[in-house]
Amino acid sequence: MHPHFSRCNSIKVESGCWVLYEKPNYMGYQYVLTRGEYPEYQCWMGYNDNIRSCQTFTYPRDGPYCIRIYERPNFEGQMREFSWDCDLLKDHFLSSDIHSCKVIEGYWTLYEHTKYRGRQFFMKPGEYQNYSDWGAKSATFGSFRRITDF
Repeated sequence: MHPHFSRCNSIKVESGCWVLYEKPNYMGYQYVLTRGEYPEYQCWMGYNDNIRSCQTFTYPRDGPYCIRIYERPNFEGQMREFSWDCDLLKDHFLSSDIHSCKVIEGYWTLYEHTKYRGRQFFMKPGEYQNYSDWGAKSATFGSFRRITDF
């Protein structure tokens, strides 16, 4: 995206769901945006105005959702399966550390802090043996939720 513009201060999403990335090739900080207007980068919880790549995706509105989180890498240790949003991970899981996960169905966003705040991590169906597989630098998370607004 760099040849088109060097900074991004506002965005209007007219349809669909988009994931913006701070760096080229879908790397760096991730921001999941659904329909709406974002007049400045702080409105999408951006850390700066750098957007270098993006992608869109779709999922049936009434499609099923399922994510399994694990307390250890390689799908070991305590496991908990969710099909609903979780705004405070510690209320439903032994700790706030997610070392690995399996996204069985649907698309999800993991958040660094409780109440859907902080860095975001876009999770599409697949197996993630370690938190670094989804771009995180730490296993500590506070909340996660389904992406349902397409």
